[in-house]
Amino acid sequence: MTARATGRAEEDLFAPAGAAATPAGPRPLADRLRPRSLAEVVGQEHLTGPEGSISRMLARGSLASLILWGPPGTGKTTIARLLAEDAGLHFVQLSAVFSGVADLKRAFEEAGRRRRAGQGTLLFVDEIHRFNRAQQDGFLPVVEDGTVTLIGATTENPSFALNGALLSRCQVLVLRRLDEAALEALLTRAEAEAGRALPLQPEARTALRAMADGDGRYALNMAEQVLALPADTPPLDPAALAELLARRAALYDRDREEHYNLISALHKSLRGSDPDAALYWLARMLAGGEDPRYIARRLLRFAAEDVGMADPQALVQALTAWESFERLGSPEGELAIAQAVVYLGTAPKSNSLYVALGEAARAAKSTGSLMPPKHILNAPTRLMKDIGYGRGYAYDHAAEDAFSGQNYFPEGMARAAFYRPTGRGFEREVARRLAEWATLRNARHAEEPGG
Repeated sequence: MTARATGRAEEDLFAPAGAAATPAGPRPLADRLRPRSLAEVVGQEHLTGPEGSISRMLARGSLASLILWGPPGTGKTTIARLLAEDAGLHFVQLSAVFSGVADLKRAFEEAGRRRRAGQGTLLFVDEIHRFNRAQQDGFLPVVEDGTVTLIGATTENPSFALNGALLSRCQVLVLRRLDEAALEALLTRAEAEAGRALPLQPEARTALRAMADGDGRYALNMAEQVLALPADTPPLDPAALAELLARRAALYDRDREEHYNLISALHKSLRGSDPDAALYWLARMLAGGEDPRYIARRLLRFAAEDVGMADPQALVQALTAWESFERLGSPEGELAIAQAVVYLGTAPKSNSLYVALGEAARAAKSTGSLMPPKHILNAPTRLMKDIGYGRGYAYDHAAEDAFSGQNYFPEGMARAAFYRPTGRGFEREVARRLAEWATLRNARHAEEPGG
């Protein structure tokens, strides 16, 4: 019995209790086109190509336990099946959604019996991140002693979804979202299987690939719907294709990896002064159901961190956009957030405030025991006056240019320059003022006795 055949038997064995048998009937197109070798896998050449990580493992004859991390429809299950076949291992598949401790125990016991008979086991666990920490710990002994070669599949960041002990025993391989070329290769295979071309205008074919959003399985499912049309159907335009297909919502989960990926993309697009890209990521987040208030809060942070004093109005604009959204609500208020995105994207950038606060915090931590100089302390009691509080304080408004040049750092601490403005935007003016005050300060210190 081949690895592929035994794998199918094991899938039935570990189906959820009471599950009905798979009904007989035509296999879906995506299943019929499932690759029969690693060379047929598209879009993951960095893993399955001649110099790919997986190919090198197989060439060495040392297949490690793996975590396959990637979006839906990128080939995780297919790769696991082909690895079992190429490595000569018995394929067992479990789903963390439907399996529990009893299923794991049974799989481990069966793998132990096969091992004693000289047969290795590849245990594929789909959505492994759904197992809790204790269940994940259950894999450790059987992975460590070689009872099973574990292949876990996850759409979540393993750093957050899996415990460190399991990660230390597995190699994480990242699968990429299928690009245009990979999706087109799948559509071409679908046409070859059907014996006719997809009845799509070029623009509609492009739209279908875009609707797939990097998911090969979804692309083939849509292609199957199009190929089910009568053979004499005239080529569809994008509008007719959209009417035929129920377009799915953008891939987005506000509580998981995609949430952080998209806000990071928005933030970095703004930092890179690309308002068009920033608007795209804003639209993706809003289409995915993100709370606009969360975006507004992040824009407020961006205004302080990445624009700062280069354009002090940036903070005002971001706060005003937030307040406007609160008054208007969705969808009207989203336009105010979009305005803030464009303002921040086109504003001059400076992280001088961010850097200055960090340096000042480190200095404060190391010199926290130093007292302020007595001349800048208030003296509300006679005792405090007698010991020098407030003595020698110069009222800046009474000084020439409203600048006394006194020392305001702690006694015993050398003057430091934490805030160093750039030459961009309003910070050009701030830099000019600081340079002028530095000149005045040096001149007045030079006039002091002993200066």
